[in-house]
Amino acid sequence: MMKSLIPMLLLLVAGCSAAPGEPVQRAQNARPDPVRSLDMEQLCRQNAAHRYNTAAQKIAVTGFEQFRGSYEMHGMTPRSEAFVCAFDVEGQFLHLSMR
Repeated sequence: MMKSLIPMLLLLVAGCSAAPGEPVQRAQNARPDPVRSLDMEQLCRQNAAHRYNTAAQKIAVTGFEQFRGSYEMHGMTPRSEAFVCAFDVEGQFLHLSMR
């Protein structure tokens, strides 16, 4: 009985000492598809044109940045006024801020 008990204890201890593998965490690297980014640009232009009382065609979108949970589009008006349009991760417009 003692001979069968020792191997059982060794297996039990060996099974308990193995640490489970940690799940690998990956950074989100989702980019909007081209259609969504064009929609975002149009929405940004429309909101900026309304805010600055000018035509949407005169608004220049100069940059696009992705953050952890949002996107930002930078732009300029014909009078060199800078602004930033913020979007959530799904591409929904959040706000327009002047810079």
